[in-house]
Amino acid sequence: MVTAITQGIKVSVEATYQGKYSSPHQHHFVFTYQITIENNSAFTTQLLRRKWEISDAGMDTKIVEGDGVIGQQPILEPGQSHTYVSGCNLHSGLGKMKGSYILEKLQNGQLIEVIIPEFQLIADLFDN
Repeated sequence: MVTAITQGIKVSVEATYQGKYSSPHQHHFVFTYQITIENNSAFTTQLLRRKWEISDAGMDTKIVEGDGVIGQQPILEPGQSHTYVSGCNLHSGLGKMKGSYILEKLQNGQLIEVIIPEFQLIADLFDN
């Protein structure tokens, strides 16, 4: 698990290779990742947007941006957390992801960029 803290917002990520859904001989590797966003600040926030940089070994880095996470724009009061699971497909069994969230402080409308720490995507070819 990797973790980053930005202005009291803690982002923790754990990635898992999904061998059951992958086809290495067809260059199809499936990974899931669980993210927990904890609001350890004194302000209420809402997650508005996400931006990912997805690197696949030997290939170009892909940028993915969009509103919210898995169709949601959660509001986090101080002390609250939000956990979700999403996934990524790679053509190789080795890659990495990192990114950021844009959150709004609801008290004053200020936008903050929160770092999603870089994490590795490594296929365990013995995992079936």
